[in-house]
Amino acid sequence: MPLAVSSPFRIKLAGYLTAAGLVCLSIFPFFLFYSRALSDTFASIIGGLFLLHSVLLQDWQWIKQPWLKLAALFCGLCLLSSMHVGITGEWVQALCLPRLFLFCVALQCWLLTTKAQRMWLERICLLASLWLISQCWQQYLTGTNLMGMPRWGDGSLTGPFTKPRAGFTLLMLFFPGIMPSVLRLLRQNKLKYWVLGCALLLLGVTTMVLIGQRMSCVLLFFGLSLTAFIFPRFRLPFGLILACAGGLIACLPVISPPVYAKLVLKFSNQLHHFAQSDYGKLFRSAIAMVAQHPWTGLGMDGFRNFCHVPIQTHALSFLGIETLTNDTDRGCNIHPHNYYLQVATTAGLPGLVAFIGLAFQWVRIGWRALDVEHHPQQAMLFVACCILLWPITSTSAVFSFPTAGWIFMFVGWLIAASSSQKRA
Repeated sequence: MPLAVSSPFRIKLAGYLTAAGLVCLSIFPFFLFYSRALSDTFASIIGGLFLLHSVLLQDWQWIKQPWLKLAALFCGLCLLSSMHVGITGEWVQALCLPRLFLFCVALQCWLLTTKAQRMWLERICLLASLWLISQCWQQYLTGTNLMGMPRWGDGSLTGPFTKPRAGFTLLMLFFPGIMPSVLRLLRQNKLKYWVLGCALLLLGVTTMVLIGQRMSCVLLFFGLSLTAFIFPRFRLPFGLILACAGGLIACLPVISPPVYAKLVLKFSNQLHHFAQSDYGKLFRSAIAMVAQHPWTGLGMDGFRNFCHVPIQTHALSFLGIETLTNDTDRGCNIHPHNYYLQVATTAGLPGLVAFIGLAFQWVRIGWRALDVEHHPQQAMLFVACCILLWPITSTSAVFSFPTAGWIFMFVGWLIAASSSQKRA
């Protein structure tokens, strides 16, 4: 046994570090609600405490994980691409990128290794989701939330926020926070528990529809469909919820005309004319940038830095993308609003392959340990990660908080729960 492990002082100090890490993790979801800077800071603190814990106990077994080696390769590709571009801000961001994976492995191998710790985080997510839902209903019924903020200009409910972020945040909390309790209630043989589970599920789905954010709503039903696929006992409640949701959407012109205009009319129009929509232009610009720089990419902030530069490429002429010269026929923003396109513009096709490999390994770990009947929390974390890593969607930036915080928290939590079940 190493000297560090046999030293009572080091073991006691490591215990203090663990307690500090758990405190940071307990308040981390609430920082994801309201502060990008604090959530990023606390994720970095958790990663730093984990490194100190490993030094004290001389425990470095976690480095040998295959997915972490692939993560190191991905970070290296992002750094090389950013250094090749030569913009200082880009390679500084690339140097900071490993903190996200360190935070993830800290949850997996340190803070969420026991069932009690994982249940505590689940209850925090449930509490946060109920707070968000209550503020959405207050805003819907009274016109303002607790802070006195009205709906957003397009009719979206903002819940406890000042901007339309309620849909994405509820989506993040729905499956790891609400759905494990729903599944535990549904597997009970008593009718009252079954009704309570359906009521909790209906409350969450109804709130999401009334929030009026399109992609969050679509991904919520995608996640529920995946849940019904892996858990037969959920199929009847899912069918009932679909019927209720369909009736609610049909009533939107009466009960919430702004939400109907955005959720149904605008969404349908965007799908019919996607290439001319803002998202279609962003995707087209990103694809053209990748075609022009397929092997090196454009660095960590490449899309924002080079989006306004005229692009000439014949690699995608079969898609009608040859010359993008001005802002009228292309889309520009701080990121391309898709994780995979952002990764491809950052580190080229090699980086994209490494990121897809990472996503595949994470999902495979969750799938191999899947046992919905006995471990609903792990199953819902698997569903949450499938939703987050689904490629055909519009998203926020993958390397920025709060999005990065949700992604890497859920991935670390999923691997911790999956590893625990395999050991059991």
